[in-house]
Amino acid sequence: MTDAPDRPPRHREPRQARSVATLARVLRAAEEIASSAGLDEMTIVGVAERAGVSVGTIYRRFEDKEQLITALVERMLERREEYVADRLRAAEPSLPGVMDAYAHALLESFADGSNLFPELLRVRGATSLDRGAATITTIHRLLLDAAAPYTDLIRRSDPQAALDTAARAVLGACFHNSLRPDPATGAAARRRYADELSDMAIAYLLTPDHRRT
Repeated sequence: MTDAPDRPPRHREPRQARSVATLARVLRAAEEIASSAGLDEMTIVGVAERAGVSVGTIYRRFEDKEQLITALVERMLERREEYVADRLRAAEPSLPGVMDAYAHALLESFADGSNLFPELLRVRGATSLDRGAATITTIHRLLLDAAAPYTDLIRRSDPQAALDTAARAVLGACFHNSLRPDPATGAAARRRYADELSDMAIAYLLTPDHRRT
């Protein structure tokens, strides 16, 4: 016996370039339908029509709608990891530059399908939550690696713990924005909000502790 949650079997991965392209088209169609109409309205038949493939093509790759949604979660999480990594690599080489790139990358990544992403995590249960936790861990590690050359500039008594706190605060604020009924929408509003989050994180990291044990 084990306490580990039951995990649905992973879909069959394509090996040929043509099959890879077909899978990408199917997942893109599934995401478009789910984003506009919701998961309940997304059907295998509808996805096949949108993707321009046969229903049989989808069933050769996925056993059911559940497995298709699991693959959709994986696609969206991988896209977030890659986007944050790219933005951090291009960040200005300084502590403010890294935190600014982190805040902007997270807010933009959650704005990508923001109406769909929280719903996906809510309805998929433990499996998606586990995968979501893995993405958070990956993004967190990306920030720590990018900020490593500048940790001696952090004025808190425990720089690593402070960086961890700042990273969690920014991530939480970005995720919360995707759930709010009045999120920061539009490129200009998201830039302003990301700037505020970055300023808040930098102010905290560069401020000595007021309470020491």
